[in-house]
Amino acid sequence: MKIHENEIQLEYIRASGPGGQNVNKVATAVQLRFDVLNSPSLGSDLKRRLLRLAGKRVNAEGVLILEAKRFRTQEANREDALTKFYELIRKAGEKPKTRHKTSPTKASKEIRIKQKKKRSEIKKGRQSKVRLED
Repeated sequence: MKIHENEIQLEYIRASGPGGQNVNKVATAVQLRFDVLNSPSLGSDLKRRLLRLAGKRVNAEGVLILEAKRFRTQEANREDALTKFYELIRKAGEKPKTRHKTSPTKASKEIRIKQKKKRSEIKKGRQSKVRLED
């Protein structure tokens, strides 16, 4: 699977947080945008898994927005954003394991019954011994 570079939009913004005077002057943070719903590079099942996996990072129009602002340079943040993006695509590309229905073993059923009987005895022991008949 190959994603074309023109599908990924990178925008440089000012990062929040510490950084002194530099934080107000230099746009070092990177905002990566990728239109998941209209991407010709992704199959429909991959799009569905990616949307579910990305969660709140996808807006109402189906655009994935990733922010990278860990580093002080644009280049490092750009690489960080692309790494996050490709890791997310890789995780979405893994097909989920199909669940096979199993039934409890005979031993586990016996253990459950024994625990229920033990609990029942404990509760019977709490009941008052004297019962008045009408």
